[in-house]
Amino acid sequence: FLIIKNFRLTEKTYNNMIRIIKCTPADYQMLVAIWERSVRATHKFLPGEVIDDIKQVMATDYLPMVDIYALEADGVFSGFIGLSCRKIEMLFIDTDCIGKGYGSMLIDYAKQHGAYLVDVNEQNETAMNFYIAKGFKIISRDEKDEAGRPFPILHMTL
Repeated sequence: FLIIKNFRLTEKTYNNMIRIIKCTPADYQMLVAIWERSVRATHKFLPGEVIDDIKQVMATDYLPMVDIYALEADGVFSGFIGLSCRKIEMLFIDTDCIGKGYGSMLIDYAKQHGAYLVDVNEQNETAMNFYIAKGFKIISRDEKDEAGRPFPILHMTL
């Protein structure tokens, strides 16, 4: 049961210890660290050098292109979601916070703000099943990711 004490477009407080806040470039270093830990734990299909290559441009090429919202628990960023128009562009939860419902909170936040599209790596079955459990359905598939790498992408919608 979630208690909503404060709500604005850029911030949502669930209780005194958990809130969703809009990020700024000053947060990017922390977000990249969460991204890397999460990806290394959940994207076993990605070779380390691909993760390293993406990490090098995460703060310059990926994060600035979307609106980033972090879930802050007990004063610490525990995960984040990136939104662009009506699409969830990224969702990453820190490894020690997986399974605490934070991903669901971020998805609910995105839905409340009109997001209904998401792409997911086909080889990331845990993420695919998570989105299906949240009501998303697969509508199409690309053989390669947006960078042309051989990692199929599933396009999903509510």
